Amino acid sequence: MAFDRDQFLAWLDQQGIVHKTVEHAAVFRVEEGLELKAGMPGAHTKNLFLKDKKGRLWLISARQDTMIDLKRLDRVIGSARLSFGNAELMNEVLGLTPGSVTALGLVNDPDHRVTFVVDRHLWGADIVNFHPLLNTATTGLDQADFRQFLQIIGVEPMVVDFEAMAVISP
Repeated sequence: MAFDRDQFLAWLDQQGIVHKTVEHAAVFRVEEGLELKAGMPGAHTKNLFLKDKKGRLWLISARQDTMIDLKRLDRVIGSARLSFGNAELMNEVLGLTPGSVTALGLVNDPDHRVTFVVDRHLWGADIVNFHPLLNTATTGLDQADFRQFLQIIGVEPMVVDFEAMAVISP
């Protein structure tokens, strides 16, 4: 069973992961909600749910202003021709809907079907902001709490420098 937003936020509390969630109107694209983001400290994100031609699943999380070249990225991360995963697959694997893609959805992937790729700028940010499984709120975590979240769910991210198109760490 996948967590919903309220269950997820309660789970964060149970894990001792400090977070701050701000409610807002639904946001579907990075360009939306810029005034809201301006009032929240930390790095804001864009998140892509992808599938490659071999059927491997990928979740890319990057700082919102990062340019991601999907045509070159496959060679960098060891995938085979990337394309966007469909809504049904995203819901099945991460319990998410289009517009709500978030690294926090990895909590709903206990079988680790998704490989998590994170932008080096996001990995180095003091505070990171993601949707808490729905795009009607934004949850901020400091970097230590974000890394603790990943450790608890057993996810080791692949850190990528999207400017240099190179893997920093597996």
